[in-house]
Amino acid sequence: MTTDFSGNAQTMSLVGFSAVATVTLLLCVMTGPDRDDLDEFYTGYSSLSPMRNGLAIAGDYISAATVLGTGGVIALFGYDGVVLALSTALSLMLMMFLLAEPLRNAGRFTMGDALTRRMPGRGVRIAACAVTLAALLPLMLVQLAGTGQLMAFILGFSGESLQTGCIIGVGVLMISYAAIGGMKGTALIQILKIVMLLGSGMVVAVLILNRFDWDPGALFGAAARNSGVGSAFLSSGLQFAGGPSPELDMITAQLTVVLGGGVLPHVTMRMYTASSARQVRRSMSWAVSGVALFVLVITVVGFGATALVGRELIAQVDPQGNTAYLLGSQAAFGADVSSAETFLFTTITTAVFLTLLASVAGMILACANSLAHDVFAARVQEMSPRREMTVARLSALAVGLPAVLLATQVQHRSLQPLVTLSFCLGASAIAPALVYSLFWRRYTRTGLLSTLIGGSLAVLLLMPGTNLVSGSPVSAFPEADFNWFPFTTTGLLSIPLGFACGWLGTVASGRRKSEEQRHQYEAVEGWILAGAARRDH
Repeated sequence: MTTDFSGNAQTMSLVGFSAVATVTLLLCVMTGPDRDDLDEFYTGYSSLSPMRNGLAIAGDYISAATVLGTGGVIALFGYDGVVLALSTALSLMLMMFLLAEPLRNAGRFTMGDALTRRMPGRGVRIAACAVTLAALLPLMLVQLAGTGQLMAFILGFSGESLQTGCIIGVGVLMISYAAIGGMKGTALIQILKIVMLLGSGMVVAVLILNRFDWDPGALFGAAARNSGVGSAFLSSGLQFAGGPSPELDMITAQLTVVLGGGVLPHVTMRMYTASSARQVRRSMSWAVSGVALFVLVITVVGFGATALVGRELIAQVDPQGNTAYLLGSQAAFGADVSSAETFLFTTITTAVFLTLLASVAGMILACANSLAHDVFAARVQEMSPRREMTVARLSALAVGLPAVLLATQVQHRSLQPLVTLSFCLGASAIAPALVYSLFWRRYTRTGLLSTLIGGSLAVLLLMPGTNLVSGSPVSAFPEADFNWFPFTTTGLLSIPLGFACGWLGTVASGRRKSEEQRHQYEAVEGWILAGAARRDH
């Protein structure tokens, strides 16, 4: 099995990338806000139908890190990768049943709005913005750096300057999407992305199953035989086998994904685009269905890559397995590739490219919205809508440019610690803050700030000591070893600490403050939990 792509496939992929970039930018220009209206820029007037909004949520949720990273974990570690994919779907389900409606009812444009519904104050907004940036910037770096590697892999070039050029060019395009299109423009790109990704992925999954006579057992058996590790490929613990407590490490990693994935700010901002509580329920049903279908697709493609290409060759091309999804798709066509199959492969590579574009554009938009609305607009008493929109667009530039420059510097490192950092911040700081502020009557402003700051600091202090950063050949710094916290995530300590900081901060506020907060919460409890009419700040 060769990993080289034909010149015809490379040419068609380049044409596909160019066409997608042109069409999506045109879509942003056409659907972007044409008036100085904050509701139009931040929420698109909540005009998307539940199906379209649900597809946009699924598009935001399934990032390139999920497509390439999770596909790689499935191809390299089998069962552990499937559990990771299921944890990703479970996280969005938890979001749907627990937080989606209260978030929509409490918030208006950003996570800061939802948190300050009960506890107004500029300090809370600044802390919310800081956590938003800290959680999303690492994910942006991963996907921007992955752009250069993906283009080099598909188009067959190896020069570092060309990879850097790809990162800068695509980064400028992503900033343009966020600044020009606003919420509605980026939503249309997310919808286009998820339809292309699921459509092409389902065709590949069908082709792979057809190669194994529609017998999943035969597919899994062939993958285990071609993995080089035998039955361990279909058992738990292979991914974490090198650590001192593989079972505990695996449980902690999955818990971090379940608690952290669904609450990341670029996902929660989509809750505010629903026009009613009923609409957000229906939107989330579509989103969960789309993500569940994607989990099935990526499981088949990941196992197919190992069965048809081999685990050793996948790891040789990329130790993290990020190319497994594309290698599995290529292998599904067999030795003789027809023009139709070349076209289908081009669709797959274009869908992955669009996933990179759309994911980072959504994250830049979430960060820019938070900077403009929570930091700058909150500082000025009566900032005009025109000025706030201008600030939001400049914020997209202010967030995007440093991300692009940093991505060019880290593109040759293992980026798994950055993905893990984002999920750990979501699980340890954002999840406790949202759960407490939406459901705990006595939760105080001190408790909220303690949750956001304490949970984030716990993650940032523990992460450098994990085995993803140093101490192994596939870590970010393989030549060093300062691994003093021998787990792949910080969740074992940082998640309990995040919740404990909120509780301690509330207790430290005193009984009088807690009683005041209880009365304030009871005044707004009806519309937060029961979906009464949302009020603007």
